[in-house]
Amino acid sequence: MEYNTLKLQLKVYFIMGSLNCRAEPELVLEQALKGGATLFQYREKGEGCLSPDQKNALALSLQKICGKNHVPFIINDDIDLMISLNADGLHIGQEDGDLNQIRSSIPDKILGVSVHNVEEAEDALRAGADYLGVGPIFDTSTKMDTRDVMGFSVLKELRAAGITAPIVGIGGISEENAFEVIEAGADGVSVISAISQHVNPEKAASGLLERVEKGLESKTH
Repeated sequence: MEYNTLKLQLKVYFIMGSLNCRAEPELVLEQALKGGATLFQYREKGEGCLSPDQKNALALSLQKICGKNHVPFIINDDIDLMISLNADGLHIGQEDGDLNQIRSSIPDKILGVSVHNVEEAEDALRAGADYLGVGPIFDTSTKMDTRDVMGFSVLKELRAAGITAPIVGIGGISEENAFEVIEAGADGVSVISAISQHVNPEKAASGLLERVEKGLESKTH
């Protein structure tokens, strides 16, 4: 995928599974997209998560909502589900399999990879990753990663190393700190609870989008 198009789609990257919601997942997603979420990743993980059949059914339901709103629908770490749904893409971590094999299995789909340093980023891009998820930037109560909090340093290191690929910051990001994440080098912010646990997911997504766009604008001046 062309980098500039993908960067626009990463502005407000919403991740959610059934365990993350205060309300019905379909309702939360619809409100988030109405507020301006630009991409959605379905992540059904953790103790108490849905059975395989339930997971597949919810994935299909959420995919339809994304399709209706023309927002890419990404699956977290389940290539079989991604292929069966013909979803728009897959996101994987460093421990989720051979990246080259995964890339070759889904040559025409969006592929995102979580990275934590320049070496991992360069390896992912050589294997054909379309974008990089970098974090955790801040402390987070939603377990996305077992790595230490990185702050802004790794974002700055990746850009200083000449990496121009789309980057989305992950971990502990909120409306209050989204601007700084973009200024540090990210093209977008990836959140779970900042939207899914908000009493008003539409307002939460709208606020994040506004802060991200202000951050992107500040980098052009």
